[in-house]
Parts: sequence; C-alpha cells; structure tokens
Amino acid sequence: MCGILGSINLPFGEATLNTIYHRGPDSGAIESFDIENSTVFLGHRRLAIVELTEAGYQPMTSIDQNFVIVFNGEIYNHLELRKKLPEISFKGNSDTETILYYLAKFGIEAIKDFNGIFSFCLLDKKSQKVYLVRDHFGVKPLYYLLEESNKLLFSSEIRPLRYYKGKLEIDQENVAELLKLRYNPSPDTIYQGILKVRPGHILEYDLEKSSIDIYSYINPVAIVKNYSFNKAVGKYGQLFEDAVKRQLMSDVEVGTLLSGGIDSALVTYFAQKHSDNRLKTYTVGFEENEFANEIEDAQRSADFLKTDHHNIIISASNFKEIFEETCRIVEEPLGTTSILPMFYLNEAVSKDLKVVLTGQGADEPLGGYTRYKGEILADKFPSFMFQLMKPIANYSKKERWIRAAQSLSIKNDVKRWENIYALFTDTEINTLINHSDYKSYDRICYYYELLKCKDKKGVEGMMAVDLRMNLADDLLMYTDKVSMNFTIETRVPMLDVELIKFLESLPYDFKIADGKTKRIHRAFAEEILPTEIINRPKKGFMSPTEKWFREDLGEYYIQMIKESDSPYFELFNKKAVLDIFEQHKKGFNREKQIFTLLSIYYLFNK
Repeated sequence: MCGILGSINLPFGEATLNTIYHRGPDSGAIESFDIENSTVFLGHRRLAIVELTEAGYQPMTSIDQNFVIVFNGEIYNHLELRKKLPEISFKGNSDTETILYYLAKFGIEAIKDFNGIFSFCLLDKKSQKVYLVRDHFGVKPLYYLLEESNKLLFSSEIRPLRYYKGKLEIDQENVAELLKLRYNPSPDTIYQGILKVRPGHILEYDLEKSSIDIYSYINPVAIVKNYSFNKAVGKYGQLFEDAVKRQLMSDVEVGTLLSGGIDSALVTYFAQKHSDNRLKTYTVGFEENEFANEIEDAQRSADFLKTDHHNIIISASNFKEIFEETCRIVEEPLGTTSILPMFYLNEAVSKDLKVVLTGQGADEPLGGYTRYKGEILADKFPSFMFQLMKPIANYSKKERWIRAAQSLSIKNDVKRWENIYALFTDTEINTLINHSDYKSYDRICYYYELLKCKDKKGVEGMMAVDLRMNLADDLLMYTDKVSMNFTIETRVPMLDVELIKFLESLPYDFKIADGKTKRIHRAFAEEILPTEIINRPKKGFMSPTEKWFREDLGEYYIQMIKESDSPYFELFNKKAVLDIFEQHKKGFNREKQIFTLLSIYYLFNK
C-alpha cells in the first residue's frame, strides 16, 4: 500500500522520504510529535488502493490525539474489526483508520486479530511508547537502525537508512551467514547496525526509559486430528476461496500473476469468479530454456480461466542488462535466480495495474518442496543408510542429491536443517572469506523453540520454521522489493491467516504421503481445474541460469572477476570465487552459488 519512514530524535526531510517515493507516489507527508524529552518523526508515501480520498492520508492521528499510525499493507478483515468499534464515527473506508482505533481500544496485542499483510509504526502518546510491528509471515519488510543518544530510524526499505548513514559497513559474520543460508534471516542484514523486525514480532520502544523490548505475537499451532481427509479437503476449499475473495478488497483493478501450475491457477479461478470484470493475468517465460518456460502452459490455463492474458519473453541478454539493477532494487544479496523474471513481470504489470494476487507461499505450509520428503525419510530410516548414499550422490553431480546425502544422516533437527539449507559448505565459506558461519544455527534454533518444534514431527517443524524464516526473508522480501519498485502491491492469498492456521493444525500426511506433495491442495484442485493443469510437472518460478552460466554469460562474468580490482576482493578470495565458476562448467550445478556471489559483488560496487 505504501512505504513508511520514521525516527525517534532524528529529524529527516522530504529528500529522505523520497528515497522510497516508488512505494507510494500518490501522496506523501512528514509530521513530528514532541513527547517529553523526545521527538518522534513519522513519514509516509502512499499508494492509494483502498479509500482513494484524503480520508486515507497518513500519518493518521486519532480524534483524541493520543495515537498516531503510519501503515504499509492491507488488513483484509478490517470491516469485520469495525463491528467491534460501534462508538467510532469513521471518516472513510480506510483499513488504516480501522486499525488505528482498534489498537487504541484493545491495545497492541490486538494485532493477533489482523488478517493481512503489514508493517506499521504506532505511536501511543499517553504511554510514551512507539511500536514497530511486522505481519505474521513477513510479507512486508521493516528495517531499523538504533543509534547512540536514543536515536532510532526505521523504514520499509534500507534506502532511507543508507541516505542517513552514508556508507554502510559490511558485517563479515552476516556475509558468512548469507553464504550458508542464501539470504540473511531477520533480524540480520549484510550491513552492520541495520536490522529487520522478525515476522510476527513487535519492537516496543519506551520513550521515557529509552529502552527497547522485542517480543513475538505468534501462537504455535498444535497438530490435531479432528478431520477425515475428505472433510479436511472441503474445509480447506472454503477457507481458500474466502482468502482469495477477501484479498480482492480494493478500489482499483486487481490482476494475478499466472504460472503454468496449480497454485496460481486456483487463485486466478476464484479471483475471476468473484470479479465483475475480465481479470488481467501475466506470465514470464524464456527463449532458451524449454523446461523453465511456462508460457504455453500458462496460456492454456488462461484460456480455461477466460482471462485477459499477457506474456513476457526474456533471454540471456536481458539477464546481463538488468542484473545489477535488480541487486540495487532488492538491497540485500540473495541466491534466488527468480528475481530476474520477477523484474520483467512487474515491469509489464505496472503498465496496467497497481495490485496483483500470486500463488506464492503454497510450498511451505503444504509440503511442496523435496526437502520435506527427505525429512520424512530421516524420521523413518537409520542415519548410516544416508552415509552410504554420499558416493552415489556426488557421482550424480546433482546439488539436491548431494545436499540430501550430506544432511539426512544428522540426528539433531536444527543441525540437519542447517545442512539441508546450506548453499555453501562450512569449508567453502572459510575458503571464500576466511571466516566461519556462527549465526545460522542460532537463527533456526530461535524459531525451532518459539514454534515448539520439539513437540512436532521433524517435517512439521521444518515447514513451520520455513514459513516464517526462509519464505519471509528470501522469496517474500524480493517479491515486495521488486513489485514495489514498480509501484505494485503483491498479495498472497495462500498466506491468509485463517487458512494457514487450519493447514498447520493438520497432520503432515494430509500434505505429504506416498511420495506426493500438497495432497490436500491437489485434491481440492481436482474439483476445480482440468486434469491437464493438475498433472503438469512442477517447474517452479526460475531462470535458466544453469545453462547461461556455462555459456557466454558465464565467460563474461569470469573475465569481469579476473580483471576486477573491486573492494569485494578485500573480503573474498578471487581464486575461490573463480573455482565456483569452474565447478559449474564441469557439470556441477552451482548457479545459485554464482548468483549469490555476483549479488554480493554488485553490492560492493554501488
């Protein structure tokens, strides 16, 4: 919906706020509030989607002047929440106005009632407290910087913090963590002092005491067996349709991102069912890679769904042209190659729309990844069997098999998951930067304990952690950054709070059994979609970079690295970096590793 910016005892002006102009070009404002010995500055850039009039402008202050909010996102159930506020005469239909008065009446803990995507700052003048809050699954990012002399700066993006600080210093420990996990999980970023609020968490700043308290509002979901599989499918279907219907809440046109798979097809089906107009849908594909190319599959889905469909085609030359730009947009280095097609997809969407729905977020709660099958095997078979697999896996040169063989023999859940997630091994990290990763284990362990994973099966715990860690700070983070760069809000019906609460309560075999993933999802889809869509092989949203990095594009980057005198090589061993390219040329798939190394390289050269 917008971008938020704020600070405590740190003045900022239009120039700082306009570093996130792209997040909200429809209006913008900065206001300051003096409270005892502190001054709170709140800034906002608005993307008008719900309540297009001045009644939705921010910062927004309650009528009694005690509460002020700047809010980024959407609360899809806000009209239901209004029913609990009969005493309020609302000025308009903005969800911002709803949650301002809801929190004023019921307190900050009432965010548990919000079904939506959000990051916001609430100023409570009476109690002299500032609250920074991020949504349940981290769809909307929220960064902050804590300085000496009681200064706190926070924002939807890193740009305003960089504008204030000037040059940001790289945190070597966090680089090691990034090389291990492929991303930096909250609260970490690659920069010293720049932190992220964790999904499902509140940062409470006491203005009187100049103190910070950070705590979670996540309630772990217990596994129950209250439903037969068939009854669960019916319940899931109703919750799914309700989620899509809720997320069509908008005063502007809404479209969908449509791949060739089940997830986006189901979202699009119900979006079209509950829309008055013919839905616009968008797909990106590639010239060079037939398997990754979903253009034909998506077109057939669009024909069945009767949407107004648009295709975007890209090639290896597009990669080189835009890679550095996407690194600037995403701000944090990642090892996820689908950032590139996401750029071109949103560029095309921006010519027509402000809001799209996606099928993103389905794999984590529904057990869609291969690693979840592996977790089930780890629970069933002794560890020595996986030790015997290692020579075969290495001979295959397939990253997935190699990682599985190395990891599944580890008995400790958290250590096993850390190895399954690992992009680079500990030895490789040491060789690349002469530093070890000490943080990844603790970051996984935090959610393991918070979500009470010890009381769950390994696969159930892993899905719960992935949903709030990997998904939030990798896929959802880059999706938000890329889409908002083009002034587009991306919504994720699969992460509807009520839908996820139900899914997490189900035993894992409702999701994964007999080698099949997303069982309940597929069973419901069979009632809606043709067999052709349901039985298509999973392609994922990816780039054909494995092929490109073995060809001219790879040679281009090898020469660039050889000739470079970048400060990047004050941290990275140039020979070790080039060795990763050589391994890829020899047949080992190191595309994600190369992508990550190049992402960090461009960050050093800003």
